Amino acid sequence: MICLITGGERSGKSTYAQKLAFEHNENPTYLATARKWDGAFAERIQKHQSQRGVQWNNIEEEKYIGSLDLSNKVVVIDCVTLWLTNFYTDAEANIEASLAQAKTEFDKFLNMKGTFIFVTNEIGMGVHADTDIGRKFVELQGWMNQYIAKNAHKVVLMVSGIPVVIKNDTNEV
Repeated sequence: MICLITGGERSGKSTYAQKLAFEHNENPTYLATARKWDGAFAERIQKHQSQRGVQWNNIEEEKYIGSLDLSNKVVVIDCVTLWLTNFYTDAEANIEASLAQAKTEFDKFLNMKGTFIFVTNEIGMGVHADTDIGRKFVELQGWMNQYIAKNAHKVVLMVSGIPVVIKNDTNEV
């Protein structure tokens, strides 16, 4: 099963994703896609890991998430936005190349058995980016969110900490 949890910044996406993961498994996997850009960001990552606790199996992978052996696991992939940033940066802001690479990695989950909970951001609903590179990234994010949502069994929009189910092709509530 693929679930996409989307929403604005600090809307409760990660908290909800983690709660959902525990409903499926007492020792879920947390797949962090963040790149350690600097010392401050590395500290932030460490803080998040310690907050999650020992019941989580933590994996860090910046780009090639579909190449990991995640079969038959419950996995929170947090987050699509940081994951796309890694493709976008490495492809020197080439939207087409970034989108193609991300879709290729995501497609590997379509045939994988397990529960995969993707966390993403609705950055296009916020303030309009004031740079060309920012506007291009908003487009990339929007297209990838649409692609994941189309292929997901369940899509949840988080609004002020409240989950609003917008797609549910599962037998779950």
